[in-house]
Amino acid sequence: MSKRCDDSGPLTLVFTCVGRRIELLQAFRAAARRLNVPLRLVGVDSDLTAPALSCVDEPVIVPRAFEAGYVPALLDAVRKHEAGALIPTTDTDLRIVSRHRDDIAQLDCVPMIATAAVINTCRDKVLTYEHLHRSGIDTPETYTPAQLQRLPAKRFPLFIKPRTGSASQLVHKIEDEIDLEYYLRRIPDPIIQEFIDGVEHTLDVYVGLTGVPRCVVPRARWQVRTGEVSKGVVVKDLEIMNAGKQLVETLGPSVRGIVTLQCIVTPERRIRFIEINPRFGGGVPLAIAAGADFPAWLLQELRGESPRIAFDGFRHGLCMLRYDWSVFVPLQPDLNPRLSTPLGDIPDFI
Repeated sequence: MSKRCDDSGPLTLVFTCVGRRIELLQAFRAAARRLNVPLRLVGVDSDLTAPALSCVDEPVIVPRAFEAGYVPALLDAVRKHEAGALIPTTDTDLRIVSRHRDDIAQLDCVPMIATAAVINTCRDKVLTYEHLHRSGIDTPETYTPAQLQRLPAKRFPLFIKPRTGSASQLVHKIEDEIDLEYYLRRIPDPIIQEFIDGVEHTLDVYVGLTGVPRCVVPRARWQVRTGEVSKGVVVKDLEIMNAGKQLVETLGPSVRGIVTLQCIVTPERRIRFIEINPRFGGGVPLAIAAGADFPAWLLQELRGESPRIAFDGFRHGLCMLRYDWSVFVPLQPDLNPRLSTPLGDIPDFI
C-alpha cells in the first residue's frame, strides 16, 4: 500500500488518457462518497478539448503518449499531486506506462498496470493468440499474411484487423479472395482470423491489487459504436464467468485493477476469446451499476482494507442504453482550445 493511501488526507488518483471517461470518474466519486473517503481526481490527456478534463479536480496537459516528453510529464504529475494510484484507461499508453511501472512505484504511487511482458502479450494480437492457444483457451485460428499464404486452402469468411489495433478500427469481414487482396493492401501490419459467428461479450474481471480474479461480469454487446458498447446487458452466466477467470489466471499475478476480455459465444455454446485488454473497458459503468462496485473495492484496497467481494455479486439482466451528453466550456475571443470551467455541473453516477 502506498503511504499516501492512508487516513491522513485525501486519496489522489491519476487517470491517464482520460478522454471521455466521465462516467468512470464519476463512479469513483460516488464510491468515495459512500465510503466517506476524501478523494481527488487528476486527469491527464494531451488534448485540451478532452471532455473528462472538465470534471476532474486537477486537469493536466501532457505530450502525446508516443512523444519523448510523455513519461517525464506523467511522472511529474504523479509527484506534484502526490498520487496514491495511477490508472490507465485506454490502450494508447499501456506499453509505455508498463515500462515505467517501477518508476511510478518509487514515487509511492500504485501503478494499476501489469508488467511490460504481459502488456506486450495483450497488445500484440499474434502474441495474444499464441498465449491463449498455449494456455488451452479457446480462440479463433489466427494468421499473419505470410502464414495465411502458406495454407493449402483458405476457408472463407475470414476476419482481418490490425495486429496492434484498438477501438474496432480497420476491422473487416472478408468474404473471398478479392476482399482479402483489397484489405491486405490497405491495413498496415494486419492479422487474419477465422470468422466466428455468435454473440460478442465483454467480461470485466476485477483483480484489484492482488492480481487474483475475484469477480467476473459478462456483458452481452447489443450495439457498438466506434468500438465501444452503446447498448448492452449484464449476463450472469457461470460458464462464461469461469472461462474468463481461467483466462486471467494465465496472465500471472502482475495484472492490476480490471482486466477486460472480449469473447464470442457461438450458437453451440463455445466461448471463444478474441481480445485481452488489461485496463478498464469503456462499458465498465454497466458492470458497476449492476453491483460490481469496482471503484469502491479499489479504494478500499488502496487504504489497506479488505473488501468483501462475491464472485457473482452483481445483478443479472441490467441493460445499458447509452446516449450523448455535452460539456459546455467558454472560450476566449480567439476561440483557441483552453482549459475552462464548464457552465454546468457534471451529472453524478448512480
